[in-house]
Amino acid sequence: MLEIGSLVDGKYKILNKIGQGGMSVVYLAMNERANKQWAIKEVRKDGVKNFDVVKQGLTVETDLLKKLHHPNLPSIIDVIDGDGTFLIVMDYIEGRHLESVIQEYGAQNQEDVIEWAKQLCDVLAYLHSRIQPVIYRDMKPSNIMLKPDGKVMLIDFGTAREFKETSVADTTCLGTQGYAAPEQYGGQGQTDARTDIYCLGATLYHLLTGHNPGEPPYEMYPIRYWNQDLSSGLEEIILKCTQKNPEDRYQSCGELLYALEHYKELDAAYKRKQTLKWRSFWCVFALAVLAGAGAMGFYLAEKNVTANTYDAYLKEAETLATTNPEECIGYYQRAIALNPMEGKAYEELLHFFLWQKNEESGSSSGRAVCVFSDTEEQMIRKALGITGDRRRSNEEYLKENGAAYSKLAYDLGIAYFYSYDGTGNKAASRKWLGIAAEAEPTEKLNEKNITRAQNLYKIAEYYDSLGVQNQAGDSMVSYADYWKDLVKILETDTASGDNHVNILLSYKELAACLVSKATDFEKAGVTRKQMEIQLNKAVAILKDMEIVKGAANADYEQEMKEELLNHIAAAGEIVEATFNTSNIATAEQGGGEDTAAD
Repeated sequence: MLEIGSLVDGKYKILNKIGQGGMSVVYLAMNERANKQWAIKEVRKDGVKNFDVVKQGLTVETDLLKKLHHPNLPSIIDVIDGDGTFLIVMDYIEGRHLESVIQEYGAQNQEDVIEWAKQLCDVLAYLHSRIQPVIYRDMKPSNIMLKPDGKVMLIDFGTAREFKETSVADTTCLGTQGYAAPEQYGGQGQTDARTDIYCLGATLYHLLTGHNPGEPPYEMYPIRYWNQDLSSGLEEIILKCTQKNPEDRYQSCGELLYALEHYKELDAAYKRKQTLKWRSFWCVFALAVLAGAGAMGFYLAEKNVTANTYDAYLKEAETLATTNPEECIGYYQRAIALNPMEGKAYEELLHFFLWQKNEESGSSSGRAVCVFSDTEEQMIRKALGITGDRRRSNEEYLKENGAAYSKLAYDLGIAYFYSYDGTGNKAASRKWLGIAAEAEPTEKLNEKNITRAQNLYKIAEYYDSLGVQNQAGDSMVSYADYWKDLVKILETDTASGDNHVNILLSYKELAACLVSKATDFEKAGVTRKQMEIQLNKAVAILKDMEIVKGAANADYEQEMKEELLNHIAAAGEIVEATFNTSNIATAEQGGGEDTAAD
């Protein structure tokens, strides 16, 4: 056993023992460096028969939990495989097992049980909605922790399994007698989401009646057999959950959640049916109304579960961003396919491409980059296209959510303008900047963003006409106007105190334009002094720019700042050379005239 006060793995100080089971001891530990408490489960080789088998099971459990992220599930922080011992470091959950609550206080308040049931429905829906659905299989009061704030946590994933459609039956019989569904016993078929619904129904039965279904009389009577004050609607729900045939139960946690949220309506229907039997017409009418309301209710419940699943996909993507980029992208794509009208998945996928997935763009060399590669651009276009069995594109669905569509248009416009293939694609940015430029201000897209989109859209328009001449041989682009709009963007970004990245990108565009188009600006009447004023402002702003270490994009900002100072210096040399060449040409022209006059 671990000694109180000892230090585990050089960072976890054992404070005291908080629990002990048949094969493990649980300790409260403190990570003094992080000033946070954790729970450490210890399984010792000398205290367990078949230690290797137990260890293998614990490894499977911890590997499974590491992939799960939900507010009603504990997180596995660390696994320490020592000599003769196996330690699991996890969230410390302050509270009590519901089993101990029942033992001390008996049957629980109906409203409390319903609230716990809703939370458990939500976490089960999350487990069932994963790409490889997780079937928990051992729901019971002793596996549910009640926290002081009323929140419940589902613990102990020792019997959970990932669902495989190709399996005809489970290979082992796991679960707890009284709570386990019939199919959890050998030869009864495969466990699936409906198995967890049965186990939850049995758990609710125990919580509401105080009678353990795993003890005599080994039968779950209707809950009102024990207490007539309990809801008849809730009684119907539990009876449906615990049907022996899975087809007769609720088929999803969405259905069960809706029923729990409307159990009083089931009571009302029950009483109305008893008192109004003779009015057959109205009974039929009432049932039709209830059926319609039920259909709508199932839709709303499904919508609620869809939202939870969508959020779960985004959380999974965020977790996998640095460890498994390809699977991360897959989760974003699944979220988009699940709800193409919601903009968050598109935005986060684009952000991931720009700031995290840059191995195709040079990050392997140690450079901090923000590049929107051709491959990534194709993935975004595919995400906005038609997926699944839909006849409309995802972009068409997203358009119905105007605020989200405008925000994505702005983000995409900026990405194309500055970051496509590392240099920007102004022509490709026009569509998206044009959409953002015409948007109404929202919480997602404020007036400053819209103004910036309008300014950049003008710049993008110029690029379509660069080098193009009309029938008279004149340039289609007014470089004087082009310069004014370029300066306007710089003044807008710096005066508004915009974020560092926007300011850096704006001055990057200035430097690039002067390097490639200084002669065109000079011919349009832009003076050397005007160009140098902007370059000098850029140098002053960059030197005063304080980049906070550890902040988001700090590495990128610092590197871009250093590179930009070099680019501005190069642009200054180009400007100097441009006007020197012009002066020489003017002097030579003037000298020629003097010679002629002489």
